[in-house]
Amino acid sequence: MDDDDIEPLEYETKDETEAALAPQSSEDTLYCEAEAAPSVEKEKPTREDSETDLEIEDTEKFFSIGQKELYLEACKLVGVVPVSYFIRNMEESCMNLNHHGLGPMGIKAIAITLVSNTTVLKLELEDNSIQEEGILSLMEMLHENYYLQELNVSDNNLGLEGARIISDFLQENNSSLWKLKLSGNKFKEECALLLCQALSSNYRIRSLNLSHNEFSDTAGEYLGQMLALNVGLQSLNLSWNHFNVRGAVALCNGLRTNVTLKKLDVSMNGFGNDGALALGDTLKLNSCLVYVDVSRNGITNEGASRISKGLENNECLQVLKLFLNPVSLEGAYSLILAIKRNPKSRMEDLDISNVLVSEQFVKVLDGVCAIHPQLDVVYKGLQGLSTKKTVSLETNPIKLIQNYTDQNKISVVEFFKSLNPSGLMTMPVGDFRKAIIQQTNIPINRYQARELIKKLEEKNGMVNFSSLI
Repeated sequence: MDDDDIEPLEYETKDETEAALAPQSSEDTLYCEAEAAPSVEKEKPTREDSETDLEIEDTEKFFSIGQKELYLEACKLVGVVPVSYFIRNMEESCMNLNHHGLGPMGIKAIAITLVSNTTVLKLELEDNSIQEEGILSLMEMLHENYYLQELNVSDNNLGLEGARIISDFLQENNSSLWKLKLSGNKFKEECALLLCQALSSNYRIRSLNLSHNEFSDTAGEYLGQMLALNVGLQSLNLSWNHFNVRGAVALCNGLRTNVTLKKLDVSMNGFGNDGALALGDTLKLNSCLVYVDVSRNGITNEGASRISKGLENNECLQVLKLFLNPVSLEGAYSLILAIKRNPKSRMEDLDISNVLVSEQFVKVLDGVCAIHPQLDVVYKGLQGLSTKKTVSLETNPIKLIQNYTDQNKISVVEFFKSLNPSGLMTMPVGDFRKAIIQQTNIPINRYQARELIKKLEEKNGMVNFSSLI
């Protein structure tokens, strides 16, 4: 599952929002047992003395002139050299200014311009040393701009004050922003607390990237409490942090009652087997997660067995990544047999690509895939065989399909469209894998199906036949 699968929340008017948040009767109210994160007093930056205020009154006179002229005036106002790339691309939907060394004043000039911009939907500002002044300018701009939907301010060393400013903004729920990347900003425990307080009631942010920060177990507890309350997030990236068992258990406890999160990446942490146990228990109850990445978390065969208990009952998970965990053949068996025992399993992709398997395992896997033809299990190779012998010498599936279509005087595209009940040029990867293996006109095995998917798959979890035209 890719973040592109996530749909932004349609912006509501103020009246609609107030109506949606109006108090309900006690009979209609749902109660959650999870406790809210402890409150922290938020000291808002003093706006009167701040050099980062957008000075909207000064910019209003520019609303009637072109964006280029407005930006040039803003650069004069704050004393920075204009960025030619920004000028050339300000009418594009995606503005990529990563690694431009803009600094807080350069960001302020851009923010002033974007207040009245209606074309830029995605703004990339990674690695620009924007500091707290720059993030304040951006948040003030977002109070006025209802067109910008995606913002990347990763690797800007925002720290505690930056987290405080972002938290203040998120609590207002007053923006079209739905995708926010905050990776690599040296966020620690108190930052997590501030952000979680805001996200507990924020319903607009759909995709959040907090990877490569410095969150540990206490932050995991705050995040777990937030996940139990949040009703907006669909994708959360917490990879490359410092969560160990306590943080892992807290995160999983929050996911037990969460009803919106579909994609969770907690790779490169320290869940261990106890964290795997908590994840397995969560998978028994959670009915929303479709993608979980726990790669490189110190999970052994014991942990894989514990996750398997969840797979036996789960009816929604499609992708499970366990790459770079010390799992061997024993753990691999427990995972695929759990899927076999679950007739309602929707698993499509199991990544154990560092595990060497046996020929017997492959035979068992063939049986599992006969029951669940949408499933693909990626492993390293066969035990005791050289690399050359493990390389599949299967016939190129495209050639097989081409031969069939030539004989039957139909186009390759027509053949692929026949696999899709809707007759469209795109379809989900799992549905395609199941359809191509189950069709009876051409003998295609799962390895050949994997090759086809590599050629046809887009980044959004769909295959697209139009590339064959």
